[in-house]
Amino acid sequence: MQVAAYVGLKTKGIMGALASYAGFGLPAFLLMLILSYLYAVYHGVQQAASLFNGLAVIVAGIAVNAGYSFGRNTIKTRQGTTIGVLSAALFLIGVSPFIVLLGTAFLGVFIFSADKPALPPMPHQANYAGNIYKYPALFSVLLLAGLGSLYYAAPKLFSLAEVMLKVDTFAFGGGFASVPLMFHEVVSVKRWMDSGTLMSGIAFGQMTPGPVVITATFVGYLVSGMAGAVVATMAVFTPSFLLLLLATPSFDRIKGSALFSNATTGIFSAFSGFLVFVAVKFVVAVNWDILKILFGFIVLGALVKKVDIIYVVLIGAAASIFLF
Repeated sequence: MQVAAYVGLKTKGIMGALASYAGFGLPAFLLMLILSYLYAVYHGVQQAASLFNGLAVIVAGIAVNAGYSFGRNTIKTRQGTTIGVLSAALFLIGVSPFIVLLGTAFLGVFIFSADKPALPPMPHQANYAGNIYKYPALFSVLLLAGLGSLYYAAPKLFSLAEVMLKVDTFAFGGGFASVPLMFHEVVSVKRWMDSGTLMSGIAFGQMTPGPVVITATFVGYLVSGMAGAVVATMAVFTPSFLLLLLATPSFDRIKGSALFSNATTGIFSAFSGFLVFVAVKFVVAVNWDILKILFGFIVLGALVKKVDIIYVVLIGAAASIFLF
């Protein structure tokens, strides 16, 4: 989604970025609204219960595969492994993952060696740096005004916005990096839903054409209806958009910085530990039997073999209705 906004920004400036961002996210938002409504109405029906039993197994497989893939691609050293294990242990005992991420970024500056060469400048550098910074400032003022209004007029919506802003601000490393943070806030801290319900929302997110953080729409809808869905969705995409606007003019310089490289290596190592921890939690949340174990291995095997995740979810969901 950030790539779409970046393309819009480079070609048509701020309006292009907004148009690309909205165009990329809107189909997923609308589909997730429909799925959230259907879940709220029908999750107690027998066929729906069978579907969600299967989806729980599918999400457990997705989480295990995500943890393995993310760790394999990001952890290359013993220091990284140590940070991953330590982060998972801190997550287990209840330390806020946001504090852990800040700590591992700081630690990464000192224990990692940035041996990657600086990347060459990107072609087609649009001439927008002169006025680009006024837009993040404007959006930030609007964001603060909106949060202030929600704080006094709708505290539950304010809480939703606060959670999703935190999740997106700290979710470095791709969409699945948001899963442990959302799990921590939605299930462990706010207790808005149990892990099984969140697993259904994550599975629905994999059915949409958008990013996995569209699960925020599901959470918002179950917590506070249509208004919650809108607020949660806008909040979960806002920090990334602002960071994109702020970073783009100077990104060629930032990406070659040893401090930046080392800090992000520390953060990615921590996320590897987080994902493994959440994968374990999702696996434990499933009521396993022989059929579900076999089904889980088939799902995991398909993901390891690089079968497109949308096919795994859709075919697995359809099979679940008959199997469970």
